[in-house]
Amino acid sequence: MKNIYFLSDAHLGSLAIPHGRTQERRLVNFLDSIKHKAAAVYLLGDMFDFWYEFKTVVPRGYTRFLGKLSELTDLGVEVHFFTGNHDIWCGDYLEKECGVVLHREPLTTEICGKEFFLAHGDGLGDPDVNFKLLRALFHSRTAQRLFSALHPRWSVSLGLHWAKHSRLKRVNGKEPDYMGEDKEYLVLYTKEYLKTHPDINFFIYGHRHIELDLMLSATARVVILGDWINSFSYAVFDGEHLFLENYIEGETKL
Repeated sequence: MKNIYFLSDAHLGSLAIPHGRTQERRLVNFLDSIKHKAAAVYLLGDMFDFWYEFKTVVPRGYTRFLGKLSELTDLGVEVHFFTGNHDIWCGDYLEKECGVVLHREPLTTEICGKEFFLAHGDGLGDPDVNFKLLRALFHSRTAQRLFSALHPRWSVSLGLHWAKHSRLKRVNGKEPDYMGEDKEYLVLYTKEYLKTHPDINFFIYGHRHIELDLMLSATARVVILGDWINSFSYAVFDGEHLFLENYIEGETKL
């Protein structure tokens, strides 16, 4: 069988990433290197730092990435695109123009006899009240309609600068390091969820920008995918085993 790939958090277009063009090229080169090995690619959110679709307008840029997604789907590779907290406002453009399958909620799916729980990870167990309020606002249809009334010249710039400000508030522009099994909210959420869903073998998330591969039981693992800003990491499932890897130009083996 062909492989299944999982990656997340490229934040393409971010004004806080000085190597954005190089970053996009590396992502595209990776996708090109697996296009004949892949049965499916799951993009688990925040592939764009900001994305908003007006009725007849989409954000400028991302040409190489969107073209590669289209090439993959034209070749028969399933591409699953999960909305994250930075690219919530997807319409039907990626589905109609690039052929991806869009997911706005976590997905439980069976792959080669194994149960996978797949999600971006935002909103799952996070105790931050301010983040919950902001997330509810961004998911509001009223807020989206109001935003769409702005001209793209200002609204897209506003979205990109908001995202930049959010990133630069963090130390060195990065997410906190791994906080430990007893404090990492995605791990805590997963442990609780596993109590009522014991058949799930793999929980795979993005969002946290850390690489984590943790056994929770004899049959269940939680994987956090890292990012495509600094670590260029991904998970690959060959039908039997799941590996967490880092992409180095010209050295992709799986």
